[in-house]
Amino acid sequence: MSGSDSPVYKTDVINFVKIANEFTKFIEESDKTDLSDFIDKAHKLLPELYLMATLLPVLDAKFEDFNQRFVNEQDYEYVRGKMLSKLGQYDSYEEVFNKLGTETEDNFGASISENLADIYQDIKDFVLLYEIGSNEVMYEAIWECRQAFETYWGQRLTNALRALHFLRYTDEEIIEDENFIQNSDELPDDLDTSDWIISKRQEDYSDDEK
Repeated sequence: MSGSDSPVYKTDVINFVKIANEFTKFIEESDKTDLSDFIDKAHKLLPELYLMATLLPVLDAKFEDFNQRFVNEQDYEYVRGKMLSKLGQYDSYEEVFNKLGTETEDNFGASISENLADIYQDIKDFVLLYEIGSNEVMYEAIWECRQAFETYWGQRLTNALRALHFLRYTDEEIIEDENFIQNSDELPDDLDTSDWIISKRQEDYSDDEK
C-alpha cells in the first residue's frame, strides 16, 4: 500500500502521533514546571497515551531489520534524572505484582521517574522514526511501538499512573524539595541539551534514508 491507503496514515495512528509528541515534549521540559503541575499533567497524559496505543493497528512485521534507535543510555539517564529531581521524595513507591495463576504476591520498590523514562525511550524512538516520512520506516515503527506497548511500557504506564493517582488525590500537601540531592552521575555534565541531542541523530538517519 502507499499514500492514503497505507495504515501509517490512518486516523488512529495520527492521533497516537499527536499524543506521543505531547508526551515526549512534556518529559523533556519537566524541569520547567512545578511539582504539582507536573503530577497533574502526567496524571492526565498517561491515560490518553494508553488509550491511543490500544487503538494502533495490529500489523504484521514485513521487514527483516529493526529500525534504528535514537534514545541511548545517556539520553535515558538525562530525562530520568530530571524527573527524579522534580519528584524527589515522592519518586519511590511500592509495587505489588501477582502473576496470573499464582498464590503469592511479589512486593518490590519502584520509581515513577524510571517508569516514565522507560515509556519515553520507546515513544521518542517512535516519534523520530515516524517523522522520517518513509512508508517502510513508519510502518515498522508502528509495529514495534505496538509490540513494545503490549509487552513492556504499557505495564510501566499503568504502574506509574497508580502512583501518580495517589499523589494527585492525597490529602497530604505535596511540597517540592528544591534542595533534593541526587548522585552526580544522574545528570551527565557533558550532554549538550541546547539542541536536543536525540533529534540530531534523527537528522543523520533521515539523510541516510535519502
